[in-house]
Amino acid sequence: MNIYSRYFEDRGEIPSRYTCDGDSVNPELEIIEVPREAKSLALIVDDPDAPGGRWVHWTIWNIDPETAYIKEADMPPGAVEGETSAKNVGYHGPCPPTGTHRYYFKLYALDSMLALPHGTPFPELERELGEHTVEYAELMGQYTRSGA
Repeated sequence: MNIYSRYFEDRGEIPSRYTCDGDSVNPELEIIEVPREAKSLALIVDDPDAPGGRWVHWTIWNIDPETAYIKEADMPPGAVEGETSAKNVGYHGPCPPTGTHRYYFKLYALDSMLALPHGTPFPELERELGEHTVEYAELMGQYTRSGA
């Protein structure tokens, strides 16, 4: 299984359109080679370099495993979004206070749909992922700010 974006390469610079300095919309993501046994997909976008520790920017689950693209500024039909570190639901673009941070788009193939409601906090989602993940892929982008 793999996850890509046509807007930035793995370990490349995320364009400002997808950050707090732009429109703060999610980039289009391409998903390929999902394992046959997957019943759903989940996505977590996080920043391990945040000053206070890991910062979660977006969580989505119950994505149809047939999904080939998560479109820009959109989410797949039927998918569910959860609470981020900002205590909001939805995508929050990269926004490091200063310097360069890494942003991981982590894709999980799961052996079931998850019975988690909209707005579930990410720690609860991660517990479920630990029990249901059959395959994992990630895409890492970087974003640099000179200061806020």
